[in-house]
Amino acid sequence: MIAQRLGRIFDPLAHTLPCGAKEFAQSPQALEFPDFTRVYFCARSVDDQGFRAQVAFADMTKDFARVLRVSSAPVLPLGDLGTFDEHGIFPFSPIRKDGQVWAYTCGWNRRASVSVDTAVGLAVSDDGESFRRLGPGPILGPSLKEPFLVGDAFVIQAQGRFHMWYMFGQRWKRETPEAAPDRVYKIGHAVSDNGVDWVKEDGIQILPDRLGPDECQALPSVLHYGGRYHMVFCFREVHGFRTDPTKGYRIGYAWSADLVTWTRDDAALGLTGTPGDWDSDMQCYPNLCLSDGEPYLLYNGNAFGRFGFGAVRLSL
Repeated sequence: MIAQRLGRIFDPLAHTLPCGAKEFAQSPQALEFPDFTRVYFCARSVDDQGFRAQVAFADMTKDFARVLRVSSAPVLPLGDLGTFDEHGIFPFSPIRKDGQVWAYTCGWNRRASVSVDTAVGLAVSDDGESFRRLGPGPILGPSLKEPFLVGDAFVIQAQGRFHMWYMFGQRWKRETPEAAPDRVYKIGHAVSDNGVDWVKEDGIQILPDRLGPDECQALPSVLHYGGRYHMVFCFREVHGFRTDPTKGYRIGYAWSADLVTWTRDDAALGLTGTPGDWDSDMQCYPNLCLSDGEPYLLYNGNAFGRFGFGAVRLSL
């Protein structure tokens, strides 16, 4: 499916990032404008408790060959004390609706017994540069069969409805009794008539596992092109993924004719890293998009996007 490899197209060290961030440009998500394509991404700053992720953007030429501008401020402040997005927003997925830009956010908040929990929020903008929350709480969160870690929402309008694909947590596991717990999560599906109120298939995993029942699946992205729906996502082992490249994130692929039944075929995408380069050990956080009518895949590389993001032009 890869027609052209563009390599790394955005290096965070080569630009001044907002919110005091020095590294990371995670989860690139594209939104096309008449004269450029804007790529929202999540940059990290550090406080006394750890990382905080906030959203910035880079305006790029439509062939992703050149960066035109980088935002000077975060597009959305972090949530207030005690809210679901108090400690981070990552990812940030935009769509156009009624002359506005709507963005589905993944809010992060730190926990005591485990490292983090997440939920899905919604923010709205008139110009795509600064956003305001619909409200202080999430629009999608834990439920009876999805008890935690609901996030990574990606939304399209199709077949007269809004469709959302998202991550939901199944369980926390320790590799050893003394180890910090790691999380297992899968990809689910929800529908809506207005983009705000959602009905989800509670606890239903829509993609089969390739690495066994503890495979972690995240950040789905869907594009209709060439008569079928294409999905990319990232997946990894539950333990050892931070230090062992063989257990880290890779990008998977699935297709569907009806948005209901998905056929997983990772080999069809054929994306591998470049030995010794920015994506040699990891490929993660993908985004399918159209720019000037051409399909592209944006993605992060090593260390969960610490060194920026790259792109490939696809032949779908």
